[in-house]
Amino acid sequence: MTKARIALTIAGSDSGGGAGIQADLKTFAALGVYGASAITAVTAQDTRRVYGFTELRPDFVAAQIDAVMGDMGADAVKIGMLASAPIIEAVAERLKHWGVTNLVIDPVMVAKGGDTLLREDAVDALKQRLMPLALVLTPNLPEAEALVGRSLTTWEDIKTAAEEMSSWGVANVVIKGGHSEGPTATDLLYDGHGFREFSAPRIDTQNTHGTGCTFASAIAATLAKNDTVPNAIAAAKAYVTLALQNSYAIGEGHSPVHHFYRYWRPHLNEG
Repeated sequence: MTKARIALTIAGSDSGGGAGIQADLKTFAALGVYGASAITAVTAQDTRRVYGFTELRPDFVAAQIDAVMGDMGADAVKIGMLASAPIIEAVAERLKHWGVTNLVIDPVMVAKGGDTLLREDAVDALKQRLMPLALVLTPNLPEAEALVGRSLTTWEDIKTAAEEMSSWGVANVVIKGGHSEGPTATDLLYDGHGFREFSAPRIDTQNTHGTGCTFASAIAATLAKNDTVPNAIAAAKAYVTLALQNSYAIGEGHSPVHHFYRYWRPHLNEG
């Protein structure tokens, strides 16, 4: 019997279903990987904003990780919202304990509506304790700016920032191009030796909720299948582009991407 590939997401819950563990589990399922989860925080949010969140106890986050890893294991792990330094410490300790190597970190710091999802005192813990364990780090442009502590206005600025993040022990840094301007969205990969670009047409849509979570989870799902980092990034880029292209409106704010566009589309269910 062929062993199922398993990916674990360690992230916050989005009550609106478009981001966080909900987006991660949808992505894993869409890409043919079994998804497990360890919840770090529970948010009250919709397509418009985050109204608040409650962190889980660090020891209970650790217990969830141990439950999954001790029973079924994980071929890849994706990390999203961590909320606080104590949770980061607990997660880093358990990932070391279980010897996780296929680790993708999406440094969730601010929600789509501008609400803070990572406490200020947790940034140093993220950089010092967790990032050295990462195989892939996937900041968007604002997150990259927050991590290096300066604005990134040119392509050379972005390259320098990627090199700096690599120096923290991250094996592969992908700075996403979704917040840039122009007809093409280009993500930049730095693998510690050189740069590589991944480009796709920019999709003109407001349905962008959960794109960062989905991108990182798609990378993790592909890594769980024993593929390479460049192939995982290329596959994730293609998947997110089509999920944006086939998205549909939910709610009054930024609607989510359509994770299951390959299997159903809203207009096919009409009538």
